[in-house]
Amino acid sequence: MRETLTALADLTRIHFFFVWPLLFCSGLALAFENYGGLSWELVGRAALIGLFGFEAGLVLNDYVDREYDRKDVDESLTRYWRPFKARPIPAGQISPQAAFAIFLVLAGTAAALAATLPAPHNLYVLGIMGYSYLVEYFYQKKKRRQTLPVAQVVGRTDFALFPVAGYLVIGSPDLTALLYFLFFYPWTLAHLGANDIADIENDRARGMATVPILTFGLTGSAPEDPTPVLYGMRGAALWVLGFSAVHAVMALVFGLTLGPVALAGFGVGLLLLGAANAFILQTKSPAAAMRALPLIHATVIVYAAAIIAAAVL
Repeated sequence: MRETLTALADLTRIHFFFVWPLLFCSGLALAFENYGGLSWELVGRAALIGLFGFEAGLVLNDYVDREYDRKDVDESLTRYWRPFKARPIPAGQISPQAAFAIFLVLAGTAAALAATLPAPHNLYVLGIMGYSYLVEYFYQKKKRRQTLPVAQVVGRTDFALFPVAGYLVIGSPDLTALLYFLFFYPWTLAHLGANDIADIENDRARGMATVPILTFGLTGSAPEDPTPVLYGMRGAALWVLGFSAVHAVMALVFGLTLGPVALAGFGVGLLLLGAANAFILQTKSPAAAMRALPLIHATVIVYAAAIIAAAVL
């Protein structure tokens, strides 16, 4: 029983569980401010939709990439993301069939809860949920063979839409929803670049076309392939910096619509993001990206808390 529980904890990255409902409900808090109708029962329901829906996406990620994850040579990122330091499917702790069943249970629970929302909000949330799982599958497949960062640019729209789905629990597609997406999307791309830098050795071993090793004419071959590098570590660091800069601009635009409380919180988050960029730019190495990731992840908690505080105060 203990082995099963630890495997499930690693599969779902359970120590990050509180982030997903917090981020989802930050969108809902803005919707309450714009549309009224505060309901603690609805907050609880939305928190569960966010929790089960996001966890399902994490399990789907592992299921789709299960064979490639067997090729890992560096466990640094695994130790960071997994509380018991293992990838359960390649380690043989959970079978692929069981992992897919867990995905269906989590996604099905989130979908069932979303279906109870009044129309058309249930359709908004279910639509984003279905789109996100399809895009997650596309991202995992496309990054194995590409010459341009299509997988990254398309794939991160799912994460960027996650808090927007929280807004649409009672809100409508409007300017606030759009601004939230435009604020969060560049952050997701900056985060992805840092994550790829930290995991570059594994991605080379897998033959993945991630940001640091994206090449012209990539065929999924081994890292000895002499194909010229399009981005490289320097390019990946500039990717993180560039999208962080776009995100900072959108943080100002979005923050001005939300008020001083949100602006102050965004300022704190941008300081953390700036420090993360400094780490990465200093040495442009996986070790630097590993130092930066906790700071980048902390920003999303600060942002969500700031948005909720701005809506409440």
